[in-house]
Amino acid sequence: MAKATKKQALGRGLSALLKDPDNDIKSVNDKNADKVVGNIIELELESIDVNPFQPRTSFNDETLRELATSIKEVGVIQPITVRKLDFNTFQLVSGERRFRASRLAGLKTIPAYIRIANDQESLTMALVENIQRQDLDPIEIALSYQRLIDEISLTQEQLSDRVGKKRSTIANYLRLLKLDPIVQTGMRDGFISMGHGRALINIDDQQQQLDIYEKIIGKSLSVRDTENLVRSLSNKTEKSTGVSVPGAFPKHIAKGVKDFSEYFGAKIDVKVSSKGSGKLIIPFSSEEDFNRLKKLINSES
Repeated sequence: MAKATKKQALGRGLSALLKDPDNDIKSVNDKNADKVVGNIIELELESIDVNPFQPRTSFNDETLRELATSIKEVGVIQPITVRKLDFNTFQLVSGERRFRASRLAGLKTIPAYIRIANDQESLTMALVENIQRQDLDPIEIALSYQRLIDEISLTQEQLSDRVGKKRSTIANYLRLLKLDPIVQTGMRDGFISMGHGRALINIDDQQQQLDIYEKIIGKSLSVRDTENLVRSLSNKTEKSTGVSVPGAFPKHIAKGVKDFSEYFGAKIDVKVSSKGSGKLIIPFSSEEDFNRLKKLINSES
């Protein structure tokens, strides 16, 4: 406990240094930068701006009030992370729940790690740290992955290394973004799980997807129930149209298709003849995606 008190006192001393215009720190090479960057410093809440790169877009009021009550009792246990924008002006990188709850608790200052980063570094830091530390819903995680791919120009392999997740896991999250927006909202609000969403991805018809979504909520269907319903509808589609679909395959093929789809991060199509022979069709969206698939196949040879 003594160590924590000493560190907090040091943080308050360093906060005074940040308010001295003659010692303004603009880069890691400036005088006193080593005393500030990477250290825990007590910052005034009013000097911190919310990060526009924050992947979390909704905060539960009840849990915020609970956290605010806890902060009133024991203080902020885990410091937030900010980056320095200008003289005595900072931007939140991670820890927005703690930041909001601290304001709700009536605090004037909050312990913070100081970073100096450009916009791209800040976006990467915010997304990666929040993916790893915050209880984001599946769609928020998927959107965070997509932003890292689009705005930082990362491949799925590079993203896998950056966030410490298997590439197939990342691909499964990204596939959720193909769901109807209403279904995505339902997942964000906790009406359905990621497992429900993954089952619904196999339904191409948007209206049919929404009909199943309503059944999941209205009848409280489990993920297994939803998978069986999707498989049943797929069987009906095959009988009425003559088109072979994954849900109509024997169990060993249906399971294999699922495994292939997860491994390649793409919806694998299968065509099977009456004699049991067939072919796998692996789609790709670009030259980079094609090279990614080729690399996966070569790695197994």
